[in-house]
Amino acid sequence: MEKKSTRGWWIIIPLILVLVYFIYDGFTQKGLKDVPGGFKEEAFVRNEQNKGGIIRIYAVSVADIQNAQYDEAAELFPVNDYASTTTVYFFDKNNGYPSELTLEPPHFDTTAYKAISIIKRTGTKK
Repeated sequence: MEKKSTRGWWIIIPLILVLVYFIYDGFTQKGLKDVPGGFKEEAFVRNEQNKGGIIRIYAVSVADIQNAQYDEAAELFPVNDYASTTTVYFFDKNNGYPSELTLEPPHFDTTAYKAISIIKRTGTKK
């Protein structure tokens, strides 16, 4: 009877360790607040097409323009394969930013808001 009990622990303990690792990893992933620059997602729009390329457009405000890491922040936004695109517009928090975006270019009112940086990522597979 002792052997069955020991063998069970050899299976249960690694499973518990793997579960603890996944939980830890899930709660410690980097987010926009962790990137230098004071980034905050302000608006988002996505096409409803699921049979072609997915188009995502984000408006992000930046509090500290001088120390902002735009590429690092843009890497945190999702990009799918198969000709999908993700475009991130960065705006100075003090000069205003759009609260709504559209799928049609230019995606926001360019007379009222000026993007300080635009980063576009495209999926790798076609």
